[in-house]
Amino acid sequence: MQIYLPIAEMTVPAESILLLGTFVGFLSGLFGVGGGFLTTPFLIFMGLPPGIAVGTQSNQLVAASLSGVLAHFKKGNVDFKLGGVMLVGSLLGSVIGVSLFKLLKHMGQIEFVIPLLYVFLLGSMGLMMFYESLSSMLKKKDVEGDESSKLMHHKFFTSLPYKMRFPRSKLYVSALVPGAIGFVGGLLVSIMGIGGGFLLVPAMIYILGMPTILVAGTSLFQIMITTIFATIMQAVTNHTVDLVLAAMLIFGGVVGAQFGVRFSRKLKGSYARFLLASMLLIVCFKLAGDLFIAPTELYSTEVN
Repeated sequence: MQIYLPIAEMTVPAESILLLGTFVGFLSGLFGVGGGFLTTPFLIFMGLPPGIAVGTQSNQLVAASLSGVLAHFKKGNVDFKLGGVMLVGSLLGSVIGVSLFKLLKHMGQIEFVIPLLYVFLLGSMGLMMFYESLSSMLKKKDVEGDESSKLMHHKFFTSLPYKMRFPRSKLYVSALVPGAIGFVGGLLVSIMGIGGGFLLVPAMIYILGMPTILVAGTSLFQIMITTIFATIMQAVTNHTVDLVLAAMLIFGGVVGAQFGVRFSRKLKGSYARFLLASMLLIVCFKLAGDLFIAPTELYSTEVN
């Protein structure tokens, strides 16, 4: 069944969008990731303009983040004070990111820059994860991050001004550090349509030194509000949010996540990371090929 997307100004098979949402939701439940870094490339593969893909898929992040925050809040695993400081940085990052997005769109470069950023991000992340997971599998043990990292005690971080106490996380650090981490998250949401949890979570553990039990809930809290803000700005400033497309992605994502959670209990951590890394590299190579390999037909005529 074909459905018309009013903002994208094109018709797409509704079944394909629902299947995409379900597939990404399944991956979210299976691997514990937001899935935004896969949704946008897949939408581009389906022929949607990159700008629409980025602006619209942020709605899916709002739904996923809200669900996660509520679950963590019930367990008391959210540091709202630290999350609020991160939020200040992320909102600033969103404003700058949306402005850059508008500038690139005005210059006619947005359809090149977004895939290029994804090639760099997915390629680097996929290679690191692939190496780490393969090493874990060969050693027959699941290697996890070392939470005893002392990066937060580095002279650079301890010398920063504006120190604050965060009783919930038992931290005394400069507010500039969580603010900077949030700033990066805001840029990622507004320019690439991804929550950035795969970067924020390690930074919160290894740089801030937060207790792991509080990291996920606090990260989702600031991502949720930042994504709502970025989505509204994208809709008002760049007109790149298609609510029809967003509704189908969210519906499919909710259904797929339930199945993903069930399967995740049967999959070992190192094998899960290996599968995810392989998928990221495949998507990266596909995007790179579309960007840099000349098509067989440079021009084509399509009749609607």
